[in-house]
Amino acid sequence: MTARTAAAQRERGKADAAREKRAALIALDWGTTSLRAYLFDAAGEVLDTRISTAGIMNLPVPAEEGGFDAAFDEACGVWLAQASALPVLAAGMVGSAQGWVSAPYVETPAGEDALVAGIVKVRAACGVELAVVPGVLEPGALPNVMRGEETQIFGALGAQADAQAAHASRPAVQAEARTAAQVSAQTVAQTALIGLPGTHAKWVVVEGASIARFYTFMTGEVYAALTAHTILGRTMKRPVVPDTAAFLRGVTVAREHGCAGVLATAFSTRTLGLTDQLAADEQPDYLSGLLIGHELAGLEAVLSRRDVELAACAPRLIGTDALCERYRLALAQFGCGGAQIVHRATERGLWRIAVRAGLVVGAGQTA
Repeated sequence: MTARTAAAQRERGKADAAREKRAALIALDWGTTSLRAYLFDAAGEVLDTRISTAGIMNLPVPAEEGGFDAAFDEACGVWLAQASALPVLAAGMVGSAQGWVSAPYVETPAGEDALVAGIVKVRAACGVELAVVPGVLEPGALPNVMRGEETQIFGALGAQADAQAAHASRPAVQAEARTAAQVSAQTVAQTALIGLPGTHAKWVVVEGASIARFYTFMTGEVYAALTAHTILGRTMKRPVVPDTAAFLRGVTVAREHGCAGVLATAFSTRTLGLTDQLAADEQPDYLSGLLIGHELAGLEAVLSRRDVELAACAPRLIGTDALCERYRLALAQFGCGGAQIVHRATERGLWRIAVRAGLVVGAGQTA
């Protein structure tokens, strides 16, 4: 090892030590197939992130042989070695019946206080205690559940409150005597629509800062099944780049001709190809648009039963930028403009819940 290399390693070690010294919280987004670990400082900023494939169904060793402990140590062991007293918060499938500990669902309407009241704790082999956030259940004849999304939802609400508070702090706005607290209170009182596209897409209606009701659409999983396991996939060819025109064509078909339902319109993916009206490399995006179009048509219908017009909403979208952009384009076809993509919803949500649970001290609080 050269003197330069040794000096560089010492500097990195000092930087790591300084970073760990500022650490205030470890938070985990622990799902079925992946684990994301975040190290926060006392201001709620993320100092470091660790990403692992050790979801609850893909642990390093079987659960009964200490799989959760092994995954936790692999993701967070270095942080804990330098700051073992850090509080730890976890959300997602880690609190399911197949998870590390069962954190029973809380029922709608569910606000942050309900989530905090439902937190269940589990102690790791290393002695560290994890606080696990519960999921949310909407009871009824057709019950609905979420686990992990509730944390993202409150992160999205926090992002909007922070943005409006920042706006309220500007001199021109201060002249109108609107304080950040007033803006936050106004935000809480509003009804919000939040979409979480994905394998099981969810649309959540938030009223008075509580999850009032939500709808789950198996859009992503159905798309994967249709393309991989039905005759529709036989004539498809993956495009080099996404075909937006074909996607929007599918959305339009679902919106204008979808009254017979997705089981009827889905077959048009094949027949349009057979009649040379849809090229093989257009078919995947067409089917994607068709399914998302049916999803939004269903959403529009269920919202209208509560006198809510989809076109009048300005939804917030949580997910990958590419998928959220697709939904933004599709929403526009339903007259719903103004959809905004929310970034860092998971991190914001984890921090907000940790503050509400008293695991850390938030801005404006005293220890």
